[in-house]
Amino acid sequence: MSHFAAAVTRGSKSWAAAELDLSGVADVEEITERLRDTDPDATVSLLFVESDDAYLVILRLDDGEDLRIFGSDSIFAAESRLGAILLGDIEEQVPEIADEEVDDADDDDDEEEGPSVEPDIEPVGDPELLADLGLPGGRLLELCAQEGMLPADLTAEICQAIGAGDEIEELREA
Repeated sequence: MSHFAAAVTRGSKSWAAAELDLSGVADVEEITERLRDTDPDATVSLLFVESDDAYLVILRLDDGEDLRIFGSDSIFAAESRLGAILLGDIEEQVPEIADEEVDDADDDDDEEEGPSVEPDIEPVGDPELLADLGLPGGRLLELCAQEGMLPADLTAEICQAIGAGDEIEELREA
Protein backbone atom coordinates (compact mmCIF):
# COMPACT_ATOMS: atom_id res chain seq x y z
CA MET A 1 0.00 0.00 0.00
CA SER A 2 1.27 3.44 -0.84
CA HIS A 3 0.87 6.34 1.53
CA PHE A 4 1.67 10.01 1.97
CA ALA A 5 2.08 11.61 5.39
CA ALA A 6 2.10 15.36 5.92
CA ALA A 7 2.83 16.99 9.25
CA VAL A 8 1.12 20.37 9.60
CA THR A 9 2.22 22.34 12.64
CA ARG A 10 1.23 25.70 14.05
CA GLY A 11 3.72 27.71 16.03
CA SER A 12 2.97 30.98 17.73
CA LYS A 13 2.13 32.78 14.47
CA SER A 14 1.77 30.56 11.44
CA TRP A 15 1.39 27.08 10.00
CA ALA A 16 4.18 24.98 8.49
CA ALA A 17 4.00 21.71 6.57
CA ALA A 18 6.53 18.94 6.05
CA GLU A 19 6.40 15.43 4.69
CA LEU A 20 6.88 12.78 7.36
CA ASP A 21 8.49 9.40 6.69
CA LEU A 22 6.51 6.60 8.33
CA SER A 23 8.53 3.69 6.94
CA GLY A 24 9.47 1.16 9.56
CA VAL A 25 7.26 2.54 12.33
CA ALA A 26 6.36 -0.04 14.94
CA ASP A 27 3.46 1.61 16.74
CA VAL A 28 1.38 4.77 17.10
CA GLU A 29 3.72 6.03 19.84
CA GLU A 30 6.61 6.06 17.36
CA ILE A 31 4.46 7.96 14.84
CA THR A 32 3.50 10.41 17.58
CA GLU A 33 7.15 10.91 18.47
CA ARG A 34 8.04 11.63 14.83
CA LEU A 35 5.19 14.15 14.65
CA ARG A 36 6.33 15.78 17.90
CA ASP A 37 9.92 15.99 16.55
CA THR A 38 8.73 17.86 13.44
CA ASP A 39 8.29 21.00 15.58
CA PRO A 40 8.76 20.44 19.31
CA ASP A 41 7.49 23.97 20.09
CA ALA A 42 4.27 23.70 18.06
CA THR A 43 1.04 24.54 19.82
CA VAL A 44 -0.89 22.28 17.41
CA SER A 45 0.58 19.39 15.42
CA LEU A 46 -1.51 17.55 12.85
CA LEU A 47 -0.55 14.53 10.80
CA PHE A 48 -2.52 13.71 7.66
CA VAL A 49 -1.90 10.15 6.49
CA GLU A 50 -3.34 9.38 3.06
CA SER A 51 -3.31 5.80 1.84
CA ASP A 52 -4.09 4.27 -1.56
CA ASP A 53 -6.43 7.05 -2.67
CA ALA A 54 -8.96 5.53 -0.28
CA TYR A 55 -8.21 6.36 3.36
CA LEU A 56 -7.33 9.38 5.47
CA VAL A 57 -6.23 9.37 9.09
CA ILE A 58 -5.69 12.58 11.05
CA LEU A 59 -3.63 12.65 14.25
CA ARG A 60 -3.56 15.71 16.50
CA LEU A 61 -1.26 16.72 19.32
CA ASP A 62 -1.78 19.87 21.38
CA ASP A 63 1.47 21.20 22.85
CA GLY A 64 3.03 17.81 22.09
CA GLU A 65 0.52 15.93 24.27
CA ASP A 66 -3.00 14.48 24.27
CA LEU A 67 -3.10 12.43 21.07
CA ARG A 68 -6.45 12.46 19.26
CA ILE A 69 -7.15 10.41 16.12
CA PHE A 70 -9.80 10.37 13.39
CA GLY A 71 -9.99 7.89 10.54
CA SER A 72 -12.16 8.23 7.44
CA ASP A 73 -12.92 4.50 7.35
CA SER A 74 -12.38 1.74 9.91
CA ILE A 75 -11.68 -0.83 7.18
CA PHE A 76 -8.22 0.76 6.77
CA ALA A 77 -7.17 -0.95 10.02
CA ALA A 78 -7.98 -4.36 8.52
CA GLU A 79 -6.43 -3.70 5.12
CA SER A 80 -2.92 -2.55 5.99
CA ARG A 81 -0.22 -2.70 8.60
CA LEU A 82 -0.09 1.11 8.77
CA GLY A 83 -3.88 1.27 9.14
CA ALA A 84 -3.71 -1.23 12.00
CA ILE A 85 -1.02 0.85 13.71
CA LEU A 86 -2.98 4.10 13.33
CA LEU A 87 -6.52 2.86 14.00
CA GLY A 88 -6.09 -0.48 15.75
CA ASP A 89 -6.70 0.83 19.26
CA ILE A 90 -9.72 2.99 18.39
CA GLU A 91 -12.92 1.33 19.44
CA GLU A 92 -15.51 4.08 19.16
CA GLN A 93 -17.20 4.48 15.81
CA VAL A 94 -18.63 7.76 14.66
CA PRO A 95 -22.41 7.89 14.22
CA GLU A 96 -23.49 7.39 10.62
CA ILE A 97 -24.15 10.39 8.44
CA ALA A 98 -27.81 10.39 7.51
CA ASP A 99 -28.65 11.03 3.87
CA GLU A 100 -31.39 13.40 5.05
CA GLU A 101 -28.80 15.75 6.59
CA VAL A 102 -27.12 16.23 3.23
CA ASP A 103 -30.49 16.46 1.44
CA ASP A 104 -31.82 19.10 3.87
CA ALA A 105 -28.88 21.35 3.14
CA ASP A 106 -29.80 21.36 -0.56
CA ASP A 107 -33.57 21.94 -0.29
CA ASP A 108 -33.18 25.64 -1.17
CA ASP A 109 -31.68 24.90 -4.59
CA ASP A 110 -33.53 22.10 -6.34
CA GLU A 111 -31.71 22.67 -9.64
CA GLU A 112 -28.34 21.65 -8.30
CA GLU A 113 -27.84 18.13 -7.00
CA GLY A 114 -26.17 17.83 -3.60
CA PRO A 115 -23.01 15.85 -2.94
CA SER A 116 -23.51 12.13 -3.25
CA VAL A 117 -22.81 10.26 -0.05
CA GLU A 118 -20.61 7.19 0.12
CA PRO A 119 -22.73 4.71 2.12
CA ASP A 120 -20.00 2.16 2.82
CA ILE A 121 -17.61 4.18 4.95
CA GLU A 122 -17.35 3.79 8.71
CA PRO A 123 -15.44 6.74 10.23
CA VAL A 124 -13.76 6.11 13.58
CA GLY A 125 -12.23 8.23 16.28
CA ASP A 126 -12.81 11.85 17.19
CA PRO A 127 -14.49 13.86 14.41
CA GLU A 128 -14.34 16.99 16.60
CA LEU A 129 -10.53 17.07 16.71
CA LEU A 130 -10.49 20.08 14.33
CA ALA A 131 -13.59 21.91 15.60
CA ASP A 132 -11.65 24.59 17.49
CA LEU A 133 -9.59 25.23 14.34
CA GLY A 134 -12.66 26.00 12.23
CA LEU A 135 -13.81 22.61 10.95
CA PRO A 136 -16.73 21.17 12.98
CA GLY A 137 -17.07 17.41 13.24
CA GLY A 138 -20.24 17.35 11.15
CA ARG A 139 -18.46 19.06 8.26
CA LEU A 140 -15.50 16.68 8.52
CA LEU A 141 -17.88 13.71 8.34
CA GLU A 142 -19.67 15.23 5.35
CA LEU A 143 -16.39 15.67 3.51
CA CYS A 144 -15.39 12.06 4.22
CA ALA A 145 -18.77 10.82 3.01
CA GLN A 146 -18.68 12.61 -0.34
CA GLU A 147 -18.39 10.03 -3.07
CA GLY A 148 -15.32 10.48 -5.22
CA MET A 149 -13.47 12.60 -2.63
CA LEU A 150 -9.87 11.39 -2.54
CA PRO A 151 -7.75 11.63 0.62
CA ALA A 152 -5.59 14.31 -1.03
CA ASP A 153 -8.75 16.32 -1.73
CA LEU A 154 -9.85 15.89 1.88
CA THR A 155 -6.48 17.04 3.19
CA ALA A 156 -6.56 20.09 0.91
CA GLU A 157 -10.14 21.02 1.98
CA ILE A 158 -9.37 20.52 5.66
CA CYS A 159 -6.15 22.52 5.51
CA GLN A 160 -7.92 25.30 3.64
CA ALA A 161 -10.61 25.41 6.34
CA ILE A 162 -8.09 25.65 9.19
CA GLY A 163 -5.86 28.21 7.47
CA ALA A 164 -3.01 25.95 6.34
CA GLY A 165 -4.09 25.52 2.72
CA ASP A 166 -1.12 27.35 1.19
CA GLU A 167 1.38 25.36 3.25
CA ILE A 168 -0.02 21.97 2.25
CA GLU A 169 -0.23 23.06 -1.40
CA GLU A 170 3.43 24.17 -1.35
CA LEU A 171 4.42 20.85 0.20
CA ARG A 172 2.70 18.87 -2.56
CA GLU A 173 4.31 21.01 -5.27
CA ALA A 174 7.81 20.61 -3.81
